[in-house]
Amino acid sequence: MSDGHVEILTGRERRRRWSAEAKLRIVAETEEPGACVKQVAARHDVYPGLLFTWRRQVREGRLTQPQVPMFIPVETERPVPLAISSPPAPPTRAVAVAVGRIEIELGDGSRVRVDDGVSLVTLRRVISALRG
Repeated sequence: MSDGHVEILTGRERRRRWSAEAKLRIVAETEEPGACVKQVAARHDVYPGLLFTWRRQVREGRLTQPQVPMFIPVETERPVPLAISSPPAPPTRAVAVAVGRIEIELGDGSRVRVDDGVSLVTLRRVISALRG
């Protein structure tokens, strides 16, 4: 039976999107001396279970600060055409090959020199291995 009242239940908003920075900031609050996870969760209007999930993700290394790309100065050399010293071939087809080289210096001083023919996949693997 209705008594003419409408009750509106308010609570935590569902499907809220949190940035990695916000999650890490909230998790850091739970690690302060005397902090209570339940109180921190209430203060930020999240469920304690979600906050425990974020804490576990931080411990496992799955929740970290996003890496900001770092730009470093790059020096390039102009391609140098190869000289053909042998007698010219019959006039069917002449191909001039230019050699381009890229040198990448990582923060730890490692250097990678690659020619223009290296595949992007290979280059990524090499740089990843040097950073690792």
